[in-house]
Amino acid sequence: MTNVEVSLKTLMTEVEGSLGAAVVDYSSGMALGSLGGGKDLDLNVAAAGNTDVIRAKVRTMDELGIQSRIEDLLITLDTQYHLIRPVMGRGGNGLFIYLVLDKSRANLAMARHQLKRTESNLEV
Repeated sequence: MTNVEVSLKTLMTEVEGSLGAAVVDYSSGMALGSLGGGKDLDLNVAAAGNTDVIRAKVRTMDELGIQSRIEDLLITLDTQYHLIRPVMGRGGNGLFIYLVLDKSRANLAMARHQLKRTESNLEV
C-alpha cells in the first residue's frame, strides 16, 4: 500500500512523458494531492474540470443502466493524453487518479498499466 504522495511520485518517475498527476475527490472537485503541472497545466483547475467529466460519464451510465465499472477514461489532445482512473476499494470510492502525458514521449499502454498498478496500491 502506498499513500497519495508516494503514488504520485511513482507515476511521475516511472511513466515516460508524465507532465502532471493528481488524486482527486470527484464529489468536491478538490485534489488530495498533485505533482507536476506548470503554467500551461494548472492541476487544480484540471482536477475540478475532470470532476465534471467523470460525473457526466457515471450519470450517463446510470441512465443507460450500464452495470460495468469505469476502468479509465482517455482524452486525447493534439499534444497530450489525459487519463482518468477511478479508485476502487479501500476507501477510495469517490476518488480518481488523473495523469497527463506528453503524447510524443508517452507509451499509452505502459501508462495505463502503471496507472492500474498505482490505483490498486493506493491507500487513502
